[in-house]
Amino acid sequence: MKKLILFFGILAFGMPFCQLTVGQTTRQATLINFVDNRQITRFDGLAAAVDAHDGEIALFDGVYYLYGTSYDCGFEWQNTNAPFCGFKVYTSSDLVHWTDKGFLFDTQTEIWQERCNGGTYGCFRPHVVYNKKNNNYVLWINVYDNRVGFRVFTSSCPAGPFTEVAEPTLAVNSDAPVAGLNNGDHDLFVDDDDVAYIAYTDWRTGGTIVIDKLNEDYTSGTGKHVKDVTSGRTEAPGMMKRNGIYYILYSDPNCGYCGGTGTSYKSAAAPLGPWTEGTKISSNSCGGQPSFVSVFKLESDTIFLYGSDLWNNGARNESLANFYWAPLRFNANGSIAPLECQGAITLPIEETPFEPETPIDLDCSSGNDGFSTFSDITDACSRGQTFVATCTGTLTAVSFATHRSGYPEAGLTIEIYKTGSNYLPIGNALSSIVVPTDAIGWAPKFVTVQPNIQVKAGTSYAIVVKTTKGGGSYGMQYNDRFPYKQGRALYRLNTQNFNVEANRTLMFQTFIHAGTRAKH
Repeated sequence: MKKLILFFGILAFGMPFCQLTVGQTTRQATLINFVDNRQITRFDGLAAAVDAHDGEIALFDGVYYLYGTSYDCGFEWQNTNAPFCGFKVYTSSDLVHWTDKGFLFDTQTEIWQERCNGGTYGCFRPHVVYNKKNNNYVLWINVYDNRVGFRVFTSSCPAGPFTEVAEPTLAVNSDAPVAGLNNGDHDLFVDDDDVAYIAYTDWRTGGTIVIDKLNEDYTSGTGKHVKDVTSGRTEAPGMMKRNGIYYILYSDPNCGYCGGTGTSYKSAAAPLGPWTEGTKISSNSCGGQPSFVSVFKLESDTIFLYGSDLWNNGARNESLANFYWAPLRFNANGSIAPLECQGAITLPIEETPFEPETPIDLDCSSGNDGFSTFSDITDACSRGQTFVATCTGTLTAVSFATHRSGYPEAGLTIEIYKTGSNYLPIGNALSSIVVPTDAIGWAPKFVTVQPNIQVKAGTSYAIVVKTTKGGGSYGMQYNDRFPYKQGRALYRLNTQNFNVEANRTLMFQTFIHAGTRAKH
């Protein structure tokens, strides 16, 4: 039997995306953060988990751009053998449906691996602003291989590719040791007069925040700055302006990869202060750590979108981290109201109508809305999902949403069985295909195999997913709202029989070619 594995994804970096958005309308877009108090995985148009963390969302020419650090290749903070994955960008017309536009620049070169892999302190926090004066998009990233703690790039497109320019200078820690913990987590802010600033964390003072005024190109500091905006033990600033008042939000306290740190803010009448005393608006940032505040000036409203990274319990690889996004609320006096952590947020979004494409020969699908992540597929636990074929023909492909966690010692086996009336597998496997470990990423996405077996309309089959050795695990995406009613989720511990999970669906797709559809 031919064993062919297909992978859906975009491997190119810096794919141009400069066209303006046309034909926009205004509608209500709903952002889902939690379902039944569970974090929800956000997927792109290819049903791969959005893998862009500790970055921001920016709005350029009617298109939303999500920038962030990728973890899918296996980057692990302070694991000397872990590669650096790079910085991703996704685009959307409505903040709900995202398209993977690849990497901002090629980080697989020797120099970028030396600068950013697990043998270093890493590279994080891509932020992009637009400079009207020279029509450049300017990218700053946080690095730890130089003295200043940042590297800067420019591009003619917001999705890149970006090209590095001269190393910037900033007012603080200019005489600190090279490659030390000097300056870190940052945000870029462009004022109404097109003057730009960078707010960043001074690690030499234990986590105070500094604001530096940038030059006309937005690529380096001018020397004009204010220190000690916060008194210490803070990080991850986000700077914005509303009704003539400047605000800076920040993690309070600082804690790398920690979930549930607080969010506080200060305000001022000018970008360099003086700044007020801090006010805490959340004790746990809705289960995460504050990452950004984005200002979207729409025809109908101005939205101040707050984002926090829902880190994965301090894991050194954060490919399973999720996001909390919601607009800030303001009191009549301009103060920011305390965060109310909401499962679903509805926003008035100006957007181009989204029309999803149906893959050729798609027969059964769980969809990809409302799914959460779990990792327990080991040599001691197998998972399964049943489905009913609606066509008679060749089962050309089966897709199962999975990821690797840690370092499994054996590949992932995907098998197809017929099932009995009780949904349990019967007889021998009709197909058994092993997906190699190194072919499965750390971020959830569909892995597709080609069984090429004959199936019959109206017949129930099971997708069984297992591995033969430990050393790590594989994951699944599950939905307890039961979106696929014709099947059931299955699990098996050790060598016991399978059990049915009646109100659960695992994320999957099946494809049948040249079939005759069943009558209903």
